[in-house]
Amino acid sequence: MFEFEFNFAWYIPVLIFVARIADVSIGTIRMIFVIAGWRLRAAALGFFEVVIWALAIGGLVQSITNPVLLLAYAGGFAAGNLIGMLIESRLALGYRVVQVINRDTSGDLPTCLRDYGYRVTTVSGKGRDGPVEIAYAVVKRRALADILAHIEQLAPQAIVTIERAEHASESAVALTGFNRRRWMMPGTSGIRK
Repeated sequence: MFEFEFNFAWYIPVLIFVARIADVSIGTIRMIFVIAGWRLRAAALGFFEVVIWALAIGGLVQSITNPVLLLAYAGGFAAGNLIGMLIESRLALGYRVVQVINRDTSGDLPTCLRDYGYRVTTVSGKGRDGPVEIAYAVVKRRALADILAHIEQLAPQAIVTIERAEHASESAVALTGFNRRRWMMPGTSGIRK
């Protein structure tokens, strides 16, 4: 069934393993780009992903029944998924909509979040136990931990939900944390908006 001869160079399984890590990691990032609507970036990554995959599968096909090469191929795939997810979490691409349902309206959570630089929209609502304040903020994903820490500090009893935003205009996103940048008006040569 399986051929246990090692009729290949020692580095072939290592190359297959590394190639699979690379192409699966690139594939993970490419899918994030596809979801975000970044067509050209996704297409460029797809090109490199397939070239690397073809090289990896070419190394495997030479001795497809050899368990060492199969393990290198499968192990590279598994490790590539883990590394791809790690890279994606470090990049923290995209936007999130943070919804805060707060029963304690006396603390003025929205004003405090605005003082931290977040753009917050509020809506009054009625919950099971009475009136609630619902606050919405759109933030870049890499600023998510910061706003959640502020909410936990200001309203620990609040219910927080987070959704992925398909698209957010730059003017809707808070200019806090990693989002801080200078906004220039055309023709003003450095005057901040």
